[in-house]
Amino acid sequence: MSYITGPEIVKYACTCGLLKPLPELYFCRHCSQIRCSFCLCHAVDSFFCGKCSENIPSAEARHKKNRCANCVICPSCQQELSTRVASKGPINPDDAKSAVKKSYYLSCHFCHWTSRDVGIPDQPSATGCWPERENVHINRLQEVLDVYQDIMLSQQQQKENSKKKRGKFVSYTDRTGVTASALRRRIGIPDIPHAKIKKPKPLDPAIAKSEVEELPEDIFTEPLKLMEITTIDQRLMQPESQPLTVDKLFPIHKQLTIKRSLRCRTCEHNVCKPEYNPTSVKFKIQLFAYYYIPEIRFVTVEPLRAGQTSELIIKFTNPTQHQTTITIFDLDLEEQEKYVEEQKLFDIIDNFEQAMSLEEKQQLSLPSLVMSSGSQPSSMYSLQSRQPSVIVKPRKINQAVNCNVAIPESTFILPPRDDAAEYDDSSDVHNIEDDPKLVKWRKSNKAFIKLAVTPAADLKIDDEVVCGFTMQHIYTNVIPAIVENMPHKYDHKVRVFFRLGKIVGSE
Repeated sequence: MSYITGPEIVKYACTCGLLKPLPELYFCRHCSQIRCSFCLCHAVDSFFCGKCSENIPSAEARHKKNRCANCVICPSCQQELSTRVASKGPINPDDAKSAVKKSYYLSCHFCHWTSRDVGIPDQPSATGCWPERENVHINRLQEVLDVYQDIMLSQQQQKENSKKKRGKFVSYTDRTGVTASALRRRIGIPDIPHAKIKKPKPLDPAIAKSEVEELPEDIFTEPLKLMEITTIDQRLMQPESQPLTVDKLFPIHKQLTIKRSLRCRTCEHNVCKPEYNPTSVKFKIQLFAYYYIPEIRFVTVEPLRAGQTSELIIKFTNPTQHQTTITIFDLDLEEQEKYVEEQKLFDIIDNFEQAMSLEEKQQLSLPSLVMSSGSQPSSMYSLQSRQPSVIVKPRKINQAVNCNVAIPESTFILPPRDDAAEYDDSSDVHNIEDDPKLVKWRKSNKAFIKLAVTPAADLKIDDEVVCGFTMQHIYTNVIPAIVENMPHKYDHKVRVFFRLGKIVGSE
């Protein structure tokens, strides 16, 4: 079973058409469909440091550039640095009661890099702020950030002004013909000029220089010491300085870790949501496909020869607490392509209907807008502020199949999962009548199935053999049981693909 951490032999087809192994898929209980990471909406719940386990607010994490202020990592091997204690002689050698002076420095347990190697002085306290190398381009970077912030503020102000000018009358005074400035003069209040949009200050463009520093004279005569030159990874870890030699490497602040929640794009229900506490590895919601879809594992296969039938043995495992029935069907990719084309046609029709309904609502809201006191109705704001959800559309499965699978005529049953059955042999008898041509052996909630596969006759030696079939299992949805006191059962189909190996020579 070394394939579990090795190559991806068994893959399941997601609803969107991508092929993923079962541990990388999710299952939405509300849509009753398989979802991959592209079919889910990712949202960051919290930021925390993986070493000190401290929760950091998002504003503070943004200000510190997603780095922990206390923990540092080794610039040589990117492992966590630990604080070491070094003792010096007493402050007053003549005094016998004088305390020993202690100092602290950073050390790496993996590559034995220390802060003393680059000339960082020892600190009097273990939690002292370690000195950092100043960035010579900090002024230029700050100017670029200020310019982009001004551009963002000007765009926001333009959007606010455009929203105010959408109505026929901006305010009640404009409808009556009396402006706000005239009212101020009549009352005796000094007029206040309108705030103008502040244009961003143009940034000075970067100027390329033709004059560069000359190479040292001994670069072609002295032997090159590779142990003193930094690698590409070490330079990219410090992009502000990009040191060329090892003696200029400084400790790097540890990057923050996030906890994210996953939400289905179709029904907008949570599929995965972790605990807020950074020290906890539990989940509030954990809808992995591994807990709902039967797991298929590749056991063994006879030597594969082009045009000849071989025996394939695979193992089915039921992970749920409900009994299920497995039926194997032919892998019909043409049906899936027709479904994709139909979904594209439905999307075009839905987009056209939404556009027509939006125009009708806007036309109906215009008379009420003119008769109102100059303010837009709430329906118009709701239509403008509502953003459609981004749904991943289904696509064709781009996987060529060059092996035929003999579809069995009978079905087989998988009992519910029982954790105690792994240690109790008496519970393996379920009084299930199996087809001996299909089921080779079973135990607890597992069944070993025997299938006949025939690679294509035009395959050559060392060609990869890929086969597949459609697995139908009975899924028990326990969500309606809370209201109706009866779970729903229906047939759920999944397309499964196998990489059996390579073609060998004839006998």
